[in-house]
Amino acid sequence: MEVVVARPSPAFWAGKRVFLTGHTGFKGAWAARVLAHLGAEVTGFALPCAEGPSAYQALGVQAGLAGEILADLRDEAALLRAVQGARPDIVLHFAAQAIVSQGYADPAATWGCNLTGTLHMLHCLRGQGVQAAVMITSDKVYRNDGTHPFCEEDPLGGDDPYSASKAACEILIASHRASFADLPPLATGRAGNVMGGGDFGRDRLIPDLVRAQMAGRALVLRNPDATRPFQHVLDVVSGYLLLAQALCETRHAPKAVNFGPPEAEMSVRALLDRWGVATGEAVAWQPSAAPAMPEKSRLALNSALAKSALGWVARLPADQAIAQTAQWYQALAKGADMAAATDREIAAFLEL
Repeated sequence: MEVVVARPSPAFWAGKRVFLTGHTGFKGAWAARVLAHLGAEVTGFALPCAEGPSAYQALGVQAGLAGEILADLRDEAALLRAVQGARPDIVLHFAAQAIVSQGYADPAATWGCNLTGTLHMLHCLRGQGVQAAVMITSDKVYRNDGTHPFCEEDPLGGDDPYSASKAACEILIASHRASFADLPPLATGRAGNVMGGGDFGRDRLIPDLVRAQMAGRALVLRNPDATRPFQHVLDVVSGYLLLAQALCETRHAPKAVNFGPPEAEMSVRALLDRWGVATGEAVAWQPSAAPAMPEKSRLALNSALAKSALGWVARLPADQAIAQTAQWYQALAKGADMAAATDREIAAFLEL
C-alpha cells in the first residue's frame, strides 16, 4: 500500500504551547522557526549562544518566540519554573552537547548536559498536564558494528562519550516511561548529521568546509571515506513534529523513531563532490596529519518505521539538500537577510 507523505499540520500546531529546549542551537533554531510558521506559541529554554555567528541570530529566532529563558538544564529548579510558567501542551527536548570531539575533550560536561539534563527534563514533565514530549537523542545511540543500517530494535551502545551519553538517555527515558504514570506520552527521535544554513559548529563537516572556503584554504578531513546519514534539517525537524503529533493523536505511536535519508548513508567524499557540483567549484581538501580521534567509519539508518507509522520520508533529495545549504551560505556571504531567506525556505518546504 502506498504511503501518503505527511507534513506537520498547521491545523494541529496553531495555538499549541510548545516548550522547546535548545532553541539557541542549530537544529533547535530551525525547529523554532518552523513552529512559528505553523502558528505555535514557543517558549525557548537554552544556554545563551556562544560567541560568534549562530543559527539563533541568523534565523531571527527570538522574534518568533512567545517567551525565552536562558538557563542551564542542570539547574532543575530553573527548568521547573520555566515549564510551569510556560504551561506547555507539547515539549520538544533538543538541548544537548552534540559535538563528538567535545565529548572527548570534556566528558564530564557532556554526560552532565546530556544525561543529567534529560533526567531533569523528565522530572519536570511529571504531573504538568503536558500532552506529549519528544526527546531528541541521536543516530549514534546504536552498538555500531558497521554491518548494516540500524533499525530501532537494534542494541544500544556507543563507544565515545557523546554517543554513550545519548544511548544512556534512551535507557533513562524508557525507564521513566515504564515507572511513572504521571508522565506524558514520550518518544525519542534518532537522527544526526543534518545540513542546512546557520550551522557554525566546530568539527562539523559543512561549517568546517564553509570556513575553509571563505579563508581560501583546503578543508582538512579526518576520514573522507566515512559514511553518515546526511540530510537536510527541515526533513529532520518535520519528522520530530510528526512524531509529536502522533503521540497526541494515537496511543499506538512508536516510542523510538529513526529519521534518515532514503540513501541510508553517504560518504564524506561523495558529499563534497556534490557540493562542488552545486557551487560550480570543486572542493579542495587534504587529509589530516594529526592522529584521528576514535570514531566509527560507517553509520547508516533504516527509516522504514518512520514511513509506515508516521508517513514520513525525507522530502529533500541529497542533491537538493546540499544545493540549498550551499546557497544559504553563499547568500550569507553576500550580506543577504538570512532570517527572511530562511523563512522563505521553510514556507516552501511546508507548502504554506
